[in-house]
Formats: sequence, structure tokens, C-alpha cells
Amino acid sequence: MQIFKEKQPLITTLGSYKSSGKTIGLVPTMGALHEGHLSLVKQALEECDKVVVSIFVNPTQFDNPQDLEKYPRTLEQDIALLKQAHEDLLIFAPNANELYGEKIISEHFDFQGLEKVMEGKYRTGHFDGVGTIIKLLFTIIQPDKAFFGEKDFQQLQIIRKLTEILKLPVEIVGCPILREDSGLARSSRNERLSSLHREKAAFIYNTLKKSRQLFGTKSADYIVKWVEDEFKNYPYLELEYFEIADTQTLKKAEQKKKGAQYRAFIAAYADDIRLIDNMPLNN
Repeated sequence: MQIFKEKQPLITTLGSYKSSGKTIGLVPTMGALHEGHLSLVKQALEECDKVVVSIFVNPTQFDNPQDLEKYPRTLEQDIALLKQAHEDLLIFAPNANELYGEKIISEHFDFQGLEKVMEGKYRTGHFDGVGTIIKLLFTIIQPDKAFFGEKDFQQLQIIRKLTEILKLPVEIVGCPILREDSGLARSSRNERLSSLHREKAAFIYNTLKKSRQLFGTKSADYIVKWVEDEFKNYPYLELEYFEIADTQTLKKAEQKKKGAQYRAFIAAYADDIRLIDNMPLNN
């Protein structure tokens, strides 16, 4: 296992692999790793000769300074976990100045409307920060493939759009959501949940499953209203949004269109901890 905190030694090492024809995979993370991350690493190892796992809590994608401050930073544990997964990984764990230089600010991107709904609506500047860090990582690492979890499905679609806009030769691979036994989507934020909230947060998954069942016979508006009412009667979680949207455009479903694919998207708070999830409805 090789650990890099500076970009130049990593660039040199990757250059030697590329010159010998090896393919490079990238799994970008913000650390606090769990089985969901390891599933991405496993898929990357199956599809690429060499895999870089980046560990970096990106300040420019947080609209809430308290959320940034509270975000878990567990580098030593992350490295140990990755070492158990595979001995031959490359880990890139830079600080902010190494990536951004002296000015830690976002670029502005036009993602053609993908950034203005759901997460973008509630988290000002979030996707500019995501686009900025992914562009930096792609520039440094120049991967053949990059692997992202579908739990952050809107982010996945935005990164696909980023590669299209910038004409980057990177294949973006979406990986299935890994869930806890209760159905709760695995997330670094889960570690901050109390035992009670961790148990009760399974309500999110159960609500998504019921929404998928309803989607066969009910309208999108009916399901949205049903979910909102369910959360009003559930004291353990506070709903921020629930939307049914076209999988490709992320536009809100006004009425079902033949041949279109739809997903349900949800964000809710357990105390002060924000949880997101999503589920395909008709595929």
C-alpha cells in the first residue's frame, strides 16, 4: 500500500503505471470509510489494474460550517480498513492547500439545471464544490474510470455532466447503494446517529419501498403527499424534501411519461444529522 499526501509523487508513480499500459481507477471519498466505500473499491479493483482511493474532506462543498466541523476525520482507521481490503491500493490524502493552493474557493459550473433541484436547492454552492474537487482530482490522477455510489445519485449525474462539459476521457461508474440490515443506506453520517435514531431512520428506506409499490397505480403528486403525511406522523425524523424525478434530467415528475425512468429522492433530519437516500421506481 502506498500513501501520498502530495500530488507530485502520486503523478510520477501513476505515470509509470500508465506508461506500462495499466488502467487506473479512482474512488473519491471524504473518509470515515465504511462497507459502502469498500464495495466501490472492490468494484474498482475488478475493473482496473491500479486503484487510487482519495481521502479528503472537501470544504467547498459544505454550505454549513458546523457540518464541516463535525464531519468525522478518521484517517488512520480508514487506512487500516483499506489495507484489510487490498494490500496494493494507492491512497491520496492531501490537505486543502495541496489541492487548492492558497485560495480555497470553488469554480462555478453550469450543469444545465441538474444542480438547481433537490440537494442544490437546499445546499447553496454544494455542487460547485463537488465539481471543483472532482475536476482537481481528475486532473491530478487522470483515471480511466471513477467510481461513485448511487446513494448520492444527483451527484453521480452531475459528475457525468461534468465529464461531458469538460470533455474528460473518464468513464463514470455508478455503484449500487449498500444498506445496513435495517435498510438504512450506509453513510459516514450514520456513525453520528444515536442508537435510537439509527434504528428509527430505517423509516426512510421503508417509505421508499412503499413509494415504489404505490408508483404502479398512483400519481407522483399522490405519493409525494402520502410521504409528507407519513413523516408528519413520525416524531423521530424531520422531512426536508421528497421528490419523484426523471432519472436522467432530475426534473420533477409532473405526470408519468411512457418510456421514462423515475426515482424517488429523499432528505430528512435525525436530530441535527442530515440523511439522504433514493430508489428507482420503475426499473
